[in-house]
Amino acid sequence: MMANNKFIVMCTVSLTVLFSIATVSAFVEELDDTFKDTRKPDEIWLIGFYAPWCTYCKQLDPVWYEIGAELKNIGSPVNVGKVDADIHTSFAKEFRVTDYPAIKLLKDDLKYTYRGPRTKDGILEFADRVSGPLVRSLPSQQVFQNVMSRHGVLFVYVGGPSDLKEKYISVAKEMIVHTYFFSAARNILPKTVTLEDYPAVAVFKDGTYFLYDEQQDGDLTSWINRERFLNYLPIDSYTLYAMGDTDKLVVLAVVEEKTPTKESIHYKTMVKRVATEYKDFYSREFQFGHMDGNEYINGLIMEEVSMPFIIVLNMSNDGYFLPPNKVETKDQLLKFIDGVLKGRIKSQGGNGFYQRFIRMAFNTKTTLTIIFTKAPLLGIFLVFVFGFVGSTFCYVLYKTCHIVRSGMKDEEPITGEREEPNQVKGPGRDKKTKKKNPAEKKAD
Repeated sequence: MMANNKFIVMCTVSLTVLFSIATVSAFVEELDDTFKDTRKPDEIWLIGFYAPWCTYCKQLDPVWYEIGAELKNIGSPVNVGKVDADIHTSFAKEFRVTDYPAIKLLKDDLKYTYRGPRTKDGILEFADRVSGPLVRSLPSQQVFQNVMSRHGVLFVYVGGPSDLKEKYISVAKEMIVHTYFFSAARNILPKTVTLEDYPAVAVFKDGTYFLYDEQQDGDLTSWINRERFLNYLPIDSYTLYAMGDTDKLVVLAVVEEKTPTKESIHYKTMVKRVATEYKDFYSREFQFGHMDGNEYINGLIMEEVSMPFIIVLNMSNDGYFLPPNKVETKDQLLKFIDGVLKGRIKSQGGNGFYQRFIRMAFNTKTTLTIIFTKAPLLGIFLVFVFGFVGSTFCYVLYKTCHIVRSGMKDEEPITGEREEPNQVKGPGRDKKTKKKNPAEKKAD
């Protein structure tokens, strides 16, 4: 009897799991090359491009089905699909897919690319932001405060119809992939906000606000791009990549957060303190933050750094600045930042061909070291395979060059008279005597 009950329970659990998988899978549609012809003009699609051999794609796959179920449950207008880019190459080419997994959102005729972390929350937030209105209205002070509590950075257009509003909408269309855009009437803003010009664009962040000034800040797109991050924040590789468009240098404390030491906590506090106390001096040129772990920085500067560590990064060209001495106090950090700002400390690295080649070699060495440490037999096998392939390639190249040179030596010279054009007088002939120069005599 107990055995029968156990069997029934196991069957029930199995059927429940299979039903759950089938239900979740129903919210993600497998797309093919016919999508362009069958899609309705008003449909919004979140599409994941994958390749069967891609490890990161396999890791994202269960998250992708959770995203599909979540969007369907909340009544979102966003449809979720996935495309095997190895099979449907023309589909992937149309969306300019170059790496995997690639995440795109299609709205009207515009294609938006997601470049954030491959997490459920990050992708859902992207889908909500891009699929909604370009500029969202804040109708009351209560709504303003609620939105402000959910967003660390808030861009708000204040005023009625104007040329500035048209520019704001145009920028929103381009940069909605990065941040939200809002609009509000003047009486909706906090009483502490003073507008010298009206209409205006303001950004609320770090407990204060800044107003856009075209003469001082340049074009609106560049200003929004520079101001879309908090002055100090936790930074990962995705955030660093996005910061490459801000034209700001990044002051970074590299720390170990999983097992934090007193020294690591001190470094984070020190960088955050400078970012807060000196934001009026440095906020236009510098971004501040901390990064958990040194793997990314090791690959960038091609050496192992001990944590905690202070570095300044130029993400627009993969350059970096290293402190000449160890930075342990706020005054030493300020001296380091001023040295970078005034050009006393020179940039290193970069993204030139030589630097990219050396960085690739370093990353390959690091990867092989990890493989040899964790799986020695696999490491030996890979070295043998790559060594054999490289030796074979060099041998084939050598033999090809040898055959080409031999063919050139064995080829008989072409003999015979060469008729010179009458209208052209070569440099080897004298105009009066018409004699040939020694080189021509030798040829004859």
